[in-house]
Amino acid sequence: MTFPPRRRRGDIHPIPFPVLIADIGGTNVRLGVLTEAHSPLRIFPTKPTHAFPDFVSAATEIVLDTTSVLPRSLLIALAGPVGGESVKLTNADWVIEPTRLAEALDLETVIMFNDFEALALSLPALEGEQLMQIGGGEAMSREPRVVIGPGTGLGVAALVYADQCYTPIAGEGGHVSFGPESPRDFEIWPHLERFHGRISGEALMSGDGLMRIYHALSRLAGIDASWCEKGADVTGAAANGDQMAEEAIDLFLTYLGRLAGDLALIFLARGGVYIAGGVAPRVKDRFATSGFRAAFESKAPHEAIMASIPSFLITEPKPAMAGMATFATMPERFSFDLKDRRFDR
Repeated sequence: MTFPPRRRRGDIHPIPFPVLIADIGGTNVRLGVLTEAHSPLRIFPTKPTHAFPDFVSAATEIVLDTTSVLPRSLLIALAGPVGGESVKLTNADWVIEPTRLAEALDLETVIMFNDFEALALSLPALEGEQLMQIGGGEAMSREPRVVIGPGTGLGVAALVYADQCYTPIAGEGGHVSFGPESPRDFEIWPHLERFHGRISGEALMSGDGLMRIYHALSRLAGIDASWCEKGADVTGAAANGDQMAEEAIDLFLTYLGRLAGDLALIFLARGGVYIAGGVAPRVKDRFATSGFRAAFESKAPHEAIMASIPSFLITEPKPAMAGMATFATMPERFSFDLKDRRFDR
């Protein structure tokens, strides 16, 4: 058996400053600049991804045309698997080509991250008002952590601590199959829209997923819901007293708790499970009264373990960018292979 060379703490090469930091999702482009290691991250206005044909156009209009800072490096988080000379975003039409970006923007270094891998980098630094705890005990700082986030899609990642370093573990956990469990689920499932012959976690736990749950409830009740075109329509209806919308949100949070609990079991995430993404903050006041925590803990025969694992809603508005900024300033605190993801000129 051949083992790969052992990576040493601190063997990630320093990153040239200033650093352009980008979080690119299927819905929004978020950009910031870190001028030096000890300076605050300057955040620029968020813009819709579809407003630009490509990343170079977005970076030029949002950052380069509005500041005198000339970035030497780019840290970019992308929605989907990353690696190689070309990356297609999962929920948008952009294609990211690192060497082309380096040439077009005159950069020395480009490093790509999965968007939830970047978010995982922020977990050790989040505290106080950046988090809202939803049940469980105290997080153990050196134990595994999991982050899950419903937004345009459903992102999942983990963070483990070993040899005095943090290692993020990216994945595509949002695409796992998800099935019915309760009697109400079995009533609803025949009315849910299927993709490629199955129902995935992302099909239910995303902005469109909330809409699909509402549509399924409407079909079951024989009610027309053609007016409901996105998840925000459901949260808006719930705010106006729509009981079916309220049930859709409770089911959404119950399913999120169920999947988050499964992930907590897989990693034995005593460092906590963290909820991110664009949807959860819009319904944060409903977590306490929803089935989220009960579904999270209902993992017989390990209910006692699950009750001890804390869950948190991330209230920091741009955690993936904060994570990449932490990595840029303290790369020696992290250990992972950047082969096919770091490009230096």
